[in-house]
Amino acid sequence: MNQAVRYEPDEHPPLLLSVGIGLQVAILIIAPVVITVAIVFRIAGQSAEYLAWGAFAALLVSGIATVLQAVRVWRIGAGHILIMGTSGAFIAVCAAALLKAGPATMASLIVVSSLFQFALAARLALLRRIFTPVVCGTVIMLIAATVMPIIFATMKDVPEGSSDIAAPVTALVTIIVTAALVLRAPPVLRLWSPIIGIAVGCAVAASFGLYDVHQVLDAAWVGVPAGSWPGFDVTPGPEFWALLPAFVVVTLVGAIETIGDGVAIQQVSRRRQQATDFRVVQGALNADGVGNLFSGLAGTLPNTTYSSSVSLAQVTGVASRQVGIVIGVAIAAVAFFPKIAAVFIAIPGPVAAAFVTVIIGVLFVQGMRIIIDDGVDFRKAAVVGTAFWLGTGFQNQWIFPELLGEGFVGVLLGNGMTSGAIVAILMTLFMELTRPRRRRIQVALDEDAQPRVDELLRRFASQNRWDDAATARLTASGEETLAILLQQEDHVTAGRARRLSVSSRMVEGGAEVEFVTALEGENMEDSLSYLGELPSIPDENEVSFRLLRHYASSVHHQKYHGVDIITVSVDGPRA
Repeated sequence: MNQAVRYEPDEHPPLLLSVGIGLQVAILIIAPVVITVAIVFRIAGQSAEYLAWGAFAALLVSGIATVLQAVRVWRIGAGHILIMGTSGAFIAVCAAALLKAGPATMASLIVVSSLFQFALAARLALLRRIFTPVVCGTVIMLIAATVMPIIFATMKDVPEGSSDIAAPVTALVTIIVTAALVLRAPPVLRLWSPIIGIAVGCAVAASFGLYDVHQVLDAAWVGVPAGSWPGFDVTPGPEFWALLPAFVVVTLVGAIETIGDGVAIQQVSRRRQQATDFRVVQGALNADGVGNLFSGLAGTLPNTTYSSSVSLAQVTGVASRQVGIVIGVAIAAVAFFPKIAAVFIAIPGPVAAAFVTVIIGVLFVQGMRIIIDDGVDFRKAAVVGTAFWLGTGFQNQWIFPELLGEGFVGVLLGNGMTSGAIVAILMTLFMELTRPRRRRIQVALDEDAQPRVDELLRRFASQNRWDDAATARLTASGEETLAILLQQEDHVTAGRARRLSVSSRMVEGGAEVEFVTALEGENMEDSLSYLGELPSIPDENEVSFRLLRHYASSVHHQKYHGVDIITVSVDGPRA
């Protein structure tokens, strides 16, 4: 039991509490949203008018997407507090698109790449073997390695005639204050560390004359930037096709981050721990895709979920979606107050770059943590090391730049995220294709399936020379899993035949048996975990669960829209 959770997603805290927490969080989110847009547009030399529009559109789309995550419309949205905002992962590719092809092409790239996010959400169960933690973690690390040279260049961006020490002192103070608060501040104050670091950095910058106060004073209090929408390119040229793979890769990596946040927010939002519901994750991905689609149509930077959503639920104990709605509405409302956005747009380059340095540094470590949490053996280490350094080499033009040229191949492989992702995916596919083959059958999910499943598992055990005891555990696990599947009451498919796919393969220490079908009902993992809490009253529906828990070493049930995947692990022969 997680007693720290005061309000679960479906519960309604007092309105004053929801508004108070929502407004505080919205203030924290405005800064990274606007600063990320400002950095990209400044790198690409865009006009002040387009920058004002980009900040307006980013805030508006972020607010709408945050509300959509909370309310969940059909299969769009997680139904949890998942805060949406501009993603630092897109800094490099969006800056390249603006420099090489202009705002209209960038907008079309974002729109087209968002469609891949919807495809990932729809086929999440199928693609889980390709977009593994190793692949995702490696690409996240490459994002940081790609973005940081751009950020370091922005750190020196000061007006002509400024003091030689203005940029380094301003950047150093910002990093020190922000990092000190992140490292040592109490949890509640830690959430405010970006705002405090930026404020201190701006104060130092103002002492050197770097902060443009007139830009803030000239901005209107209320309004919408007029005449700055960049349009949409419906006739893509060579630059579009050369940059599209990089946008797709970064979009999918952003989607992987959303998957991680979608899993984590479920773990901290309930008093009773439950198995991850991947339908919630699919909803989060769809809402993320809608945010990216709107961002492209509006001509601003794409969205992604902010991991601070998880920290918010942990620190406050409030996971009610009512708070998510307040946060989204507040962020969207700020978009119509240009003076507030101008405060952040006017932040000098050294301050903004120093702030982003801390954020991207954390992003790099998140990539490492994803890889390490999955467990690192020599195969995974080879994938990570090879993909990361080849991606870094291509990004910095250390690997045969004269052969790549400036054409399609040069642009494609010259982006470290794209080249590194290609290497990681190809190596992962090679490992998957060369693993021991799965032995698979497909049957109707009815009483007649038992002999076929039993035959599959006995043949598997015999071919791998399992003894009688291990074979008995394996077949018994299959029998009880099938019995549980037949118990599940399915209102959706009532009266229609259901199919079941069963496959088995050897893994280190035993066998892995996978059951794939479509169910409506409670997650099997949750049912197994509740057995220890239930009174010891005989219940025939519990017998199969208890027996399965006895025979299997582990059971994992992943529920997606339209498909359920139950993975049962059974120990092999004991030495």
